Amino acid sequence: MNTIMRKSVLGIAGLAFAGGVFAGPATAHAAPSVESTPVAVVQADKPDTGKLIPHGVQGAQSRIDLSDEQVANVKAIIAATKKAGMDERAAVVSIATALQESKLENLGHLGDRNDHDSQGLFQQRPSSGWGTVEQITDPEYSTTAFLKGLKQVDGWQDMPLTKAAQTVQVSAYPDHYAQWEQMAADLVAEHWNS
Repeated sequence: MNTIMRKSVLGIAGLAFAGGVFAGPATAHAAPSVESTPVAVVQADKPDTGKLIPHGVQGAQSRIDLSDEQVANVKAIIAATKKAGMDERAAVVSIATALQESKLENLGHLGDRNDHDSQGLFQQRPSSGWGTVEQITDPEYSTTAFLKGLKQVDGWQDMPLTKAAQTVQVSAYPDHYAQWEQMAADLVAEHWNS
């Protein structure tokens, strides 16, 4: 439910309550009152898309089909984001970053195909101080480490997603995060309350 509608419903409910309080005992002996229907306030089951993509998406967007394991990693990123006390936008930035870095696969060492010693959802490097191999291949730990870096970026909430992600990740391809923003927002909308 959007903010304007929610405020309208709450305002009407408040007027109905106030009217009942002020008119209650004084009109107890007046003509019988008309039955009233209770006003239901419905909680939004999905986050506000305006919060998920406050700057709009940049450039062409990519999308992939996800396996059960990748969806489980989405849910782990969302859970770690909530545990860190951060909002839906932080989850969007995190998921878009993991989509770019690993396609949401918790990658171990890839041998000759490895980028240095990068591993896990966020392709974090033990040699760069992100943690041990065991830590950075744990979805909760790696997400928490990413979010800790994000919190240190002044004004990350007001930055385009790709700039916020790049400031934490320091990628050789800084603009590639942008292509995953819509898919990340859709995943957060779908799984934030699940």
